[in-house]
Amino acid sequence: MPQDAYTPYVFPDLTHLFAPRSIAVVGASEKPHSIGNHAMRNIVEHSGFKGDVHPVNPKQATVMGLPCVPDVTALPGPVDVVMVVIPAPGVVAAVEQAGEKGCGFAVILTSGFSEADDWGRAEEAKLVEISKRTGIRIYGPNCPGLVNLNLPLGMTFSPAFKDDIAPGPIGLATQGGGLGRNMIQHNERGAQFGLWSSSGNECDLQVADFIHHMAQDPEIKVIGCLVEGFKDGARFAAACAEAARRGKPVVGLKVGRSEYGARAAASHTASITGSAEVNSTVFRQLGVVEVDDLDELVDVAMLFCRRMPTGDEKIAVFASSGGAASLCADNVGMAGLTLAEFAPETAERLAAALPAYANMSNPIDTTSISISHPDAYREAMAACAADPNVGLVLAPLPMDYGEYSVVNARALEAVQAGAGVPIVPIWMSERQGGGYRELARAGLVPFRSLRNMRKALRRWVDHGVWRQGRDAGWTPAVVTAGSPGAAGPTRTLSEVEGKRALAAAGVPATAPELATDAAQAAAIAERMGGRLAFKIVSPDITHKSDIGGVKLNVTPETAAAAHDEIMANAAKARPDADLTGVLIEPMAPEGGIEAFVGLSRDPVFGQVMTFGLGGIYVEMFADVTRAMLPVTRDKAGEMIGTLKSARLLTGYRGQAERDTAALADLIARVSDFALATPGLVEMDINPVWVGRAGAGVMALDAVIVVEA
Repeated sequence: MPQDAYTPYVFPDLTHLFAPRSIAVVGASEKPHSIGNHAMRNIVEHSGFKGDVHPVNPKQATVMGLPCVPDVTALPGPVDVVMVVIPAPGVVAAVEQAGEKGCGFAVILTSGFSEADDWGRAEEAKLVEISKRTGIRIYGPNCPGLVNLNLPLGMTFSPAFKDDIAPGPIGLATQGGGLGRNMIQHNERGAQFGLWSSSGNECDLQVADFIHHMAQDPEIKVIGCLVEGFKDGARFAAACAEAARRGKPVVGLKVGRSEYGARAAASHTASITGSAEVNSTVFRQLGVVEVDDLDELVDVAMLFCRRMPTGDEKIAVFASSGGAASLCADNVGMAGLTLAEFAPETAERLAAALPAYANMSNPIDTTSISISHPDAYREAMAACAADPNVGLVLAPLPMDYGEYSVVNARALEAVQAGAGVPIVPIWMSERQGGGYRELARAGLVPFRSLRNMRKALRRWVDHGVWRQGRDAGWTPAVVTAGSPGAAGPTRTLSEVEGKRALAAAGVPATAPELATDAAQAAAIAERMGGRLAFKIVSPDITHKSDIGGVKLNVTPETAAAAHDEIMANAAKARPDADLTGVLIEPMAPEGGIEAFVGLSRDPVFGQVMTFGLGGIYVEMFADVTRAMLPVTRDKAGEMIGTLKSARLLTGYRGQAERDTAALADLIARVSDFALATPGLVEMDINPVWVGRAGAGVMALDAVIVVEA
């Protein structure tokens, strides 16, 4: 296993949270249908828990045959986990007692805290203080609990727990409960989950802590996470980096990608939802496979459980329906994937097994032998799966054929047992008969549509590409620097200040001079010579051209008039503005292409860079790419290449090739400058002039905003 260059973030040891030796349930009850009753019943009756269970309830002598104590102080000693299922007004006192007792964890199911009102926020702040003072770690509040299905152990009030036990290799970390339970219940089609945390308000322990724990757990192969908001971006990034280091994919679904969803998520768990663009950038760079829905998260996770991708898998389609084979092959093509070319020995095996009228090339159509000759059907499938060029076999099943579907499902299971590649069924019928149930029982997790298959397969292969190209030595700056939080009061550097700072950092930039009157403007223009650019300089004016504050192609002869016109335009448009003077600099050479490099400070994940070509490519087509810092030179080259408009830089249709090497250097140097500039809030270098190959690049304008 390669050792990465970053210093690991310090995470808590959650071993005795997920596998406690003793549990106390504050609010345990014999009252039917109560939360305290469900919580006790799940531990005592439906789990395989062998440790000590202590009901805590001052009004009852026993619960489910176990002796009660009146409060946490009366426990015979500290316990690993204290479950709290009492009304909100009593929670702080119970957790205080647990902390003073030396208990390890408090799992608070109770709602009514920071997600509710000011009183709840104040109470939650008290819980945080207790945790820091006593050392007890807090899970929740406002959560359904957590489960270890591999034991099994359900520290939850959910009445569905007993029906959801299907141990397996997927770990799931969510903040809300209902959607997490939805994914767990994909066990009905064979998905298998080992751990599930649902951490609610996260006043202490967060999704990141559970991702990190699952990355250490040898029984977990892949981690799913459903995130409504982030409390600590550095922690999340460090946890995902640890999962990547250990070769465990993280599949992520971020709620709050629209304004509606963001507002709802914030009220649900009181977290920071953040920018959808930034969140997607973070996911992509950390190797988190971003998905769009719950079933897609399960689909992708189960593909990873079947096999880790290399990124160059070729696909085979094996069907008993010509239409299903063709439609499935269409979806492979629509996903941008490649059908495998069968080796000669595969063609020979298929010819020996199938009738002459069957289609033996890829996609395979066995015709009706799936009914009449099931042994031949199985032999043909085995030949397909054994082909050396095949990385995965898709088996679309368009209809339920009763007992014949059962036979075919068992054939698929038998072939999979001896195959080195995944055989992935797609159950296309609305009738989920015995064949579907057989596939689920075997853990083959049939997709429910070709559309779902297409999206999941594309993401699976893409992650293989990411794994192959991953830079194990790269560490997100936010991991070492921490989440910056919201910026305070700011000020904007003058363009002269900004360009001097960039030039000092090795970023190619024009060398402007400042004129404070017309005579000085004329003298500077005479000394510089040639065609010049004149721009207003004011701490109060950012968009200069909008108010007539820019003049291009100024000559020494027109310099004084240009100065006076710019000053007059600015004074008229912004009479309140402080006008410092006019900036003068040489025009960029003709024939270049304009690009831009921007930086913005996200309060959760720190500095994020945005790069693209200028003009209509960003304004009309939003053709940009983003990256967390630091941006290395190799990453800068990758950013350039991922633009849809990148061909304009490489000689498209006879145009001159541009100096992409110098552009990559500029991008990397801007990243270095940002990391070396404390208090940097925002930067916009626009335009960046990009000359022909060998001609270099130049920052022509720069707006830099820093904390005051």
